[in-house]
Order: sequence, then C-alpha cells, then structure tokens
Amino acid sequence: MDHEHYSKERSASLDLLLRFQRLLVSKLYPGDCAGQVPYTYSPDLLGVGSLLKKYTALLCTHIGDILPVATSIASASHRHFAEVSRVVDGDLTGILLPELVVSVVLLLSKNAGLMQEAGAIPLLAGLLEHLDRFDHLAPGKERDDNEDLAWPGIMGSFFTGQSCRNNEEVTLIRKADLENHNKDGGFWTVIDGKVYDIKDFQAQSLTGSSIL
Repeated sequence: MDHEHYSKERSASLDLLLRFQRLLVSKLYPGDCAGQVPYTYSPDLLGVGSLLKKYTALLCTHIGDILPVATSIASASHRHFAEVSRVVDGDLTGILLPELVVSVVLLLSKNAGLMQEAGAIPLLAGLLEHLDRFDHLAPGKERDDNEDLAWPGIMGSFFTGQSCRNNEEVTLIRKADLENHNKDGGFWTVIDGKVYDIKDFQAQSLTGSSIL
C-alpha cells in the first residue's frame, strides 16, 4: 500500500478507540469531580476510573505483545528500524499511547487521589522496559543520551532521508592535535565533543583570555 495513502487513512475502529479514550479522560477531568471531599468520590466517577483501568490494561497487553516483536525485527538494521517505526507509529502504540500518557499525567496533576483509586498508572509503568528497548535501537541514540536537552524530533531527519550534517565531511581532531595547535598560538576549544576555533573572538572579547 502506498505510504502516503496509508498514513492518511486510519481505521474506523482505531478512531473509535481514540474517541472512547478521550471520553473517559473528559469524564475524569476535575470538572466532573469539583467539590468532592478528598478520598470520597461518586460511584459514577469510580466507575469511569475502573473503566479507564480496564481499557489501559487491554491497551498495554496489546502493546506489550507488539513491542518485543517490533524490537526483534528493528534490531536487524537501521532500515528495518525505520520501516518498523512507521508501522508502530500507525498502530495503537503510536496513536493511542502517547495521548493516553499525557492525559494520565494531566489527570494525576489535577486529582492524584482519584487516579490512585483508578490504578491505571502502574499498568503504563509496565511498558517502560519494552519502550526503552525499542528506543535504544534508534540511530543516534548515543548522541541523544549525551544531550541533556535532546528531543525525539531530531530523529525526523533520519526518516526523511535528510542528513543532519548536510553531507559535509566531518574532520576528527585528536586531543594531541588540539594541544599542538594551541601551543603554536591557536585557540581551539572543545564544547560537547565539538572543536571550535575562537581565536577571532579572543581578540574582540573584553573578558580576557583567562575566562575563555
């Protein structure tokens, strides 16, 4: 099936599940439990919480079955990972799970007591190991792990076939090369594993060489 057509067409059952999930979240949002005494909730509200737990359990069971298989296939090569990621992105894992996690965190911040009563959070926590194994297959993982502010969006260039380095050849500089260059009057410095020449900036700087 053509990829563009596949990405735009979503099954009716998946849309129905997404609407059902949003309905559950909206029923649990504080507007429906405002004014409740802590730890005492209406039977209707507890019923919705129980339904959310059952829904989450079924979703997590499906994802728990899918991800190990996806991880096994994706580990073959980067190309396999890209193809498997596209499939997973259109599955429950890529459509329902992200929104459910954000919704649960939001509900937890608004009404922690009710969410603890519902008991859906431990079910989601059980997926962390499966998700972590799959994520560790992503190209560039080592780079991302070294960046405190790394975002998943930086992987977009991999799937679109665009090089994040614009096909420029990367020159590797050894520590000894850097030291010798600086002894000869140069001013190279290393920031996050990349070498920068700040010689021109040194001449313009008012702070002095010691701070640089």
